[in-house]
Formats: sequence, C-alpha cells, structure tokens
Amino acid sequence: MSLSLVQSRALLGMDAPAVTVEVHLANGLPSFTLVGLAEVEVKEARERVRSAIQNAGLEFPHNKRITVNLAPAELPKDSGRFDLPIAIGILAASGQIDANRLSGHEFAGELSLSGELRPVRGALAMSLALHSAKVATSIVLPPGSAQEAALVPGARVYSAQHLLDVVANFLPQGATDGAAPPLRPGWSQVVGAAVAANVLYEDLADVKGQSAAKRALEIAAAGGHSLLLSGPPGSGKSMLAQRFAGLLPPMEVGEALQSAALASLGGRFSLERWAERPTCSPHHSASAVALVGGGSPPRPGEISLAHHGVLFLDELPEFPRAALEALREPLETGTITISRAARRCEFPARFQLIGAMNPCPCGYLGASHKACRCSPDQVARYQSRLSGPFMDRIDLHVDVPALPATELLQAGPGESTASIRARCTLARALAITRQGKTNAALQGKEIDQHLQLDAAAVKFLNVAATRLGWSARGTHRVLKVARTIADLAGAAATQVIHLAEAMQYRRSGRTDL
Repeated sequence: MSLSLVQSRALLGMDAPAVTVEVHLANGLPSFTLVGLAEVEVKEARERVRSAIQNAGLEFPHNKRITVNLAPAELPKDSGRFDLPIAIGILAASGQIDANRLSGHEFAGELSLSGELRPVRGALAMSLALHSAKVATSIVLPPGSAQEAALVPGARVYSAQHLLDVVANFLPQGATDGAAPPLRPGWSQVVGAAVAANVLYEDLADVKGQSAAKRALEIAAAGGHSLLLSGPPGSGKSMLAQRFAGLLPPMEVGEALQSAALASLGGRFSLERWAERPTCSPHHSASAVALVGGGSPPRPGEISLAHHGVLFLDELPEFPRAALEALREPLETGTITISRAARRCEFPARFQLIGAMNPCPCGYLGASHKACRCSPDQVARYQSRLSGPFMDRIDLHVDVPALPATELLQAGPGESTASIRARCTLARALAITRQGKTNAALQGKEIDQHLQLDAAAVKFLNVAATRLGWSARGTHRVLKVARTIADLAGAAATQVIHLAEAMQYRRSGRTDL
C-alpha cells in the first residue's frame, strides 16, 4: 500500500485539534517533502525520521518520492511531536506495518536519531482535550509524556521507549507466523495515579508574630481574594506569601487536571507536584507577554500557570507598568484571551494575586527601627507606579511592620498551616454551597442576593463609602470581603462587625485609597 493515514494531535492553546498525517509513496525522483503549514522544528523531522528508521534496522524507502501532508493545512503545527506519526506513516505506506491496525490509535512523540522516543510538551493537555470531547481512542506516547496523559480518568495510554516498541505491536498478519506480536520491554499500558491525599507545603507557623497579616491571609484563602502586603525589608512579606498556597483547600480532580495541563503546555509539569497548588513567582523584570502569555503559537503565561493557585509578585512597583496593567482584566474575569493576526487562544487564569512592596524607595517609611530618607516627592513617585485601577482590584491591603529583635527571638511558633486551612476550607465550602462559587467571584446581582446585609450594616457602609470616596468596584470588593469574614465566623448574615473589619483592610496600604 503506498498511502497511509496516521492520527495525531496539534496544540492550540488548551485545545488539541486532530491532525491526520497522510503519507504517500510514489515512483519518481527520490525526495522527502513535508507540507501542511509546518514550523521549522516540524520540517526538521525529515532528518530525524530518516535516521531513526535506518538506525532501528528498518527499511527506509530511499528510491521513492515521499510526500507527507499534515492535514488540515491551515492549522499551524509546531514541535517534534509529529516525528513518531510520520515514521509510522512511512512504515505503513511501505508495508512494514499493518496500516489497518492503526485505526483507533493516535501517536505523538519526538524521535532521536537512534529511534528512542523523547517526551513532548502538552501531553496532558492533549489527553484532557480528548476526554472533554469524549473521543474514544488509544494514545501512544513516549515515557514521561504517557504518565502525564494517563492522569486523565478513563484515558487509554500506552508508553513506548523506542520506535521498535511501536512497530512490534502493529506488524502485518503473517509476519509473526500467526503468533502474537512480540512483546518488547519498552511497551506498556500506563495507569494514572490518584490525586494525592496530603501535599506538603511550607508551614505558616514558621512566621513569628504578624497576626494581622496572617488574618488577612486566612480571609484571602477562604474567599479567593487578592492581597497586597506592604512593609519594610525583612518584615516577612515573602515568607507569608510563599506559605499562602498551603492555606487553600485541597485540589479537586478537575482542578488538578486543569492546572497540570497548563503546566504541561508550559513545559513545567512534574509528577512529584501532582495536585499541588502552584505558586508562580516571576522576577520583577518579567514582560507583559511573560505574565499573560503570547508567542506564536500562543503559550500560557505566568497567570495561567498559576491557575487554581497563587501568583506572587514581589517588589510589585518594580514590575513594568504595562505588565501590571495587563493583569486588570484577568483579575476580573479569570480568563485571558490572546489574539494574534492568525490565531486566537483563550487560557484560564483564575489565580489569587499576592503582591509585596516596600512603602517607599528606601523601604523604611513608617518603620520604627530605622528612619526613612526619602523625600515626599520620591515616595509619591514610587507609589504612583501602581495605578489606581490596578490597586482598586486588590481586595486586601495589609501593612506588615518589622518586628523588634526581642519579640522575634522570644515569640513562640504561631498557628500551623493545617489548622488555618481547616477553617478556610469550611468557610469556602459554605460559600460554594450557598452560591456555587467563591465570594471573590460574585458579580452583579449575585452580590445583593447572597450578601444578606442587615440594616445597620447598610447604613454603616453608605456613610463609610461616601467619606472614603470608594469607587463602585471598591465598594463591591469590600462587601465580598465582609461576606468571607462572616463565613469564617459562621454567620448567616453580614453584620456591622464583619463590614468594619473588611473596611480596615481596604483603608490600609497606599494613602490615596
């Protein structure tokens, strides 16, 4: 047979559109042509496939005109994931394997020159897309990638270490004299692992003192709120932020799959961190594209890699203004849409923002242990690096003062992460049961429906919002924080005491808010 069809998948954002690898062998001047809007790394597959087939002891059709088409033609294809399906297509077209037996299988994998299979990016996203589309097929992948893909419930995934492992399972009938195909040690079916019951995080008990900041972390974890920590250098802002992920409830299977699929697209997935809430901490020199994603084809940025986890931005005013302004829409919607001339991709970005900053350029404005040497103009310019619309989207503003040495040395360990997480999990479960989402995700009339303000709280809010000059967004965010505080207290209605505490967090931080 001179024509063969092999199924594979491309990657386009979180989608994995089907790609049919069509291989045709014809008489004529020997050549190897690859078409179908392939990027440079895909076109280089010609040399990798040729060497892999020869070094595996198989026959490469040198005397034929080989044409490989990656259909559909308008879909961009990148990476070395098509090496394996191209090699399988050539072997099927030349009769070395049974083309009919390839039905019901999809292949992806990069080939080394010796025929070994190397992992590919986005294997879990590919398997998750198949599961979401309810496509019943078996996936053949390299080791590592196969373990990723098998995490999806119900996925039929096979791992192959070498090209010969794949060939041995698709030999033509009669090639083994009626016997079963020879089993090679590199071929196996992979069974997915279960969600880890206990994921280890750094303990918040390591942070001494800072009860106000810990309370703010608890509220943020219970309601899904964003948080800004402001204080002098060495006061513990980074320690607090790095331990925040441990306060969040354990990940559900769907959340773990989404988070892991995004990590797989970004090349960061690790089985050892399965079901662990991600904490992304990009350097303050990161560009807007690095934060929100981009490229061609588009890849997820830090905000998507922090999906269902934490995005920690240390030295917040030092980030490029354009990068911070690009976060405004994802903070509201929980998604990021990347539009380019040829393609448009949407990535989930439901992250919790934790920012840390010094109050002034020298860092010691308001500190009790060291005098600030910045002028008022320098302080104003430094704080103005964060725009009003961006700051308006941060729910909690908390001061983190430096502890005196005596208190730091004599203070005992604080409350553990596990005990605080239990309260956060209970409060979040109350919100999910009541409204189907976290308090931070409430929009429009949902706020009025689920807030349940009593009469005294309504009057108190009207007076405070007028005097402090809050925007409509700021007022709504205070209400959502107050609802979370009420949930932590187990109260059915949002009372004045809950609203008063939420207002304190809104008034902290920059003096112009």
